[in-house]
Amino acid sequence: MHSKSPAVAALKAAFPHTIPIFAGFLFLGMTYGVYMRTSGFSFWYPMIMSVVIFGGSLEFVATSMLLAPFAPVQVFLTAVMIQARHLFYGISMLDKYKGTGWKKPYLIYAMCDETFSVNYTAEIPEGADRGWFYFFVSLLDEFYWFLGATLGGILGGLLRFNTEGLDFVMTAMFVVIFMDQWLKEKHHFSAWIGLIASVACLLIFGADNSLIPTMICILVALTALRKPVEAKTQEAVK
Repeated sequence: MHSKSPAVAALKAAFPHTIPIFAGFLFLGMTYGVYMRTSGFSFWYPMIMSVVIFGGSLEFVATSMLLAPFAPVQVFLTAVMIQARHLFYGISMLDKYKGTGWKKPYLIYAMCDETFSVNYTAEIPEGADRGWFYFFVSLLDEFYWFLGATLGGILGGLLRFNTEGLDFVMTAMFVVIFMDQWLKEKHHFSAWIGLIASVACLLIFGADNSLIPTMICILVALTALRKPVEAKTQEAVK
């Protein structure tokens, strides 16, 4: 009766949690793949980048970076700032990922917004190994993104349609993520910090130079206010 391996039990427990992510990642991944292909890149660019980078917003930005003049320092800073939120995800997952053995490096690497949401809040059923559950949620989510990006890259070379405005999907994605987080949170400290920093840096530095200063301001503010924000979050959970 109990001969089923912990890994198999964890996979069966993890998969239902990732079904909504599959729907979103497949669509967004295909959009990204088509965007890359129509920007002049071969299908294997989004295919490889979906595995190596595995950061949706960063991958969209990376498309314009690859088309822009060579500026490694700016690219590095932009990438760090865009993914800086993962620092806070990582801090929140320190206890949950403790004791996961060889899986831990991959769990750290494969962290994304959606994977964090599932692994942080999911109630792992009895009989499913905790480490394997986290592992399969992370692996399935990355596979969904890889599948979407690869299909989009292939189909983008076969389809012929007007792609004007396709790059707006990145803006739409950020808006949807912001709205989703706003609805989920009972307090909106991080959202207000992001809004105020974005508007202030836009007015001070202009549209072309505001991204990095904005991310720096957000990172500094969230770091300084980390304890009160975490305290409010714990109160909301209780």
